[in-house]
Amino acid sequence: MEIKELNYLIAIAEEKSISKAAERLYMAQSSLSQYLQTLESNLDTKLFIRTNKGIRLTEAGDIMLKYAYSTLSEYHRAKDEIQDLKNLQSGKVILGISEFRGSYLLPPVLNAFKLDHPGIKVQIVERNSMALERLLISGDIDIALLVLPVSDTRIQADFVMNDEICLIASENHPIIHYAHTYDSSNSQSHIPQYVDIKDAAQYEFLLSDYNTILGREARRIFSRNGLQPITCNESLSALMAAGLGASGQGLAFTYYSSRHYFRSARFFSLGEDRASIQLAVALPPGRYHSKATKALRDVMMKILYE
Repeated sequence: MEIKELNYLIAIAEEKSISKAAERLYMAQSSLSQYLQTLESNLDTKLFIRTNKGIRLTEAGDIMLKYAYSTLSEYHRAKDEIQDLKNLQSGKVILGISEFRGSYLLPPVLNAFKLDHPGIKVQIVERNSMALERLLISGDIDIALLVLPVSDTRIQADFVMNDEICLIASENHPIIHYAHTYDSSNSQSHIPQYVDIKDAAQYEFLLSDYNTILGREARRIFSRNGLQPITCNESLSALMAAGLGASGQGLAFTYYSSRHYFRSARFFSLGEDRASIQLAVALPPGRYHSKATKALRDVMMKILYE
């Protein structure tokens, strides 16, 4: 089997759907189905069976999946060890990070890394934390910035920073008239001012999907306070919601770290409803890590650590 075919098998198993696996692999569903039929024919056994919830592995399929993971792991190990022979003079590191967070946290990291190791290329893969965990396990990425806690106990992640969830608004949004200044002597927030969500609820909100951290947290806060937000857009990406909020189109939930991106916007903590996430750097478990990967991890820890 070729390396790409191992990735085909893993994608089908993880997605539990040929159509979703084909989408993930950027290939036609018919081509992926043909690959699976050919593989099962060569092995003279079924690797998957159909259920009302999709497809699942047979006992033979489980054996093949373990083989695929093991083979890919050894392949990546060999590549990393060969790369290390060049002693950081050239090579590549594959870094996984969310699209929104990466847009403002990565530039200073990559600038610092390039100064120290100009010959090392950094390939960026944009996914959410759950998808990045899967890519770490499969060995498809070398390092990732994840949201804690991780769901897979095999992944060991090193804490980097707390990132507070807050409101973003334009400089002239009327919410500023309801802002309070924290007492610096006992505040646990890095944000100087806060607003009460009940005061903010009179204004229009721009919300992200419920299946995102910001979308779930926003709805949890509104529900806990017995509020029904004024909305027109409720399924925006985190970047779109924050960008529109910063431009004066309404209020949006964002992470305080995005202040590095939206420099002219105003940020407000949520007072008693304040919440935050923890970010961590993680490497693929149980495999060799190249010198370049460990060097990038060190730079990320140095630049991002708070």
